[in-house]
Amino acid sequence: MTVPAPLTGVIPPVCTPLTPDREVDVPSLVRLVDHLVAGGVDALFVLGTTSEAAYLTDAQRRLVVETTTAHVAGAVPVLAGAIDMTTPRVLDHIRSVTAAGADAVVATAPFYTGTHPAEIARHYRLLTAESPVPVYAYDLPAGVHTKLRADLILELAAEGAIAGLKDSSGDLANFRTVITGTRSRPDFTLLTGSELTIDAALAMGAHGSVPGLANIDPTGYVHLDRLCRAGDWDRARAEQERLCALFGMIGVGDPSRMGPSSSALGAFKAALHLRGIIDCAATAEPQVPLSEAEVEQVGKYLAAAGLL
Repeated sequence: MTVPAPLTGVIPPVCTPLTPDREVDVPSLVRLVDHLVAGGVDALFVLGTTSEAAYLTDAQRRLVVETTTAHVAGAVPVLAGAIDMTTPRVLDHIRSVTAAGADAVVATAPFYTGTHPAEIARHYRLLTAESPVPVYAYDLPAGVHTKLRADLILELAAEGAIAGLKDSSGDLANFRTVITGTRSRPDFTLLTGSELTIDAALAMGAHGSVPGLANIDPTGYVHLDRLCRAGDWDRARAEQERLCALFGMIGVGDPSRMGPSSSALGAFKAALHLRGIIDCAATAEPQVPLSEAEVEQVGKYLAAAGLL
């Protein structure tokens, strides 16, 4: 399907349910997609950070896209991550996910080797030149160790080399510069990836959000989005603060034995399992699983939010 320009609303980065043997759990993925669509979300984003794309094999990545696009059957747009170290590898992923039915792709800057801004710009120009669908830039310095500066994004936006930006940098000042600098390009999509500052980003002029926590509470994020669009900022702030409290679940993991990815993604999947949406809370190797006590803490966050 044709992706709206700009793309607006809530676009969850869909978790990838896994079996105990770490294969893609297709029935659970279908239930999760149904849960999100029923919650009123405006699009889906597969193969992002929350999807554990970095941990999946190429075959698993393709299965996730094929399953999602076939199941939604055009009900909402499906964006797919095309994330890899170099331009040729990303182009391979673009060919794979678009053949599997993705309506747009989301790509980070190249990584592993140090990359000059001129090379990053060349990367995106080459992707767009060969992609049959819109290409969104993904600002993820925590993952790729390169910041997409506002001047670079504005240059690419002005020449149509990217269709939009998913900002997961946490740098609201840089994001604001992009927002103000693209006001003459009303078709350029601006999405925030922060669960905690969506009301602020929408107030600045962002078009939508890509919150991982929306896997757990899609109706909450849709409610927040609609309150912001209606200009009901007091109620929006209250809903944002409720979601901020729920987001505390990402810190249940013991930092002496696991990294933040194990803790956050483990909490999301534990919450989905406790809510009966996925069959297994397994995360991809080598992430460390949550303990029973940590899963119990996740349950307390859900109960406090009225989700159990």
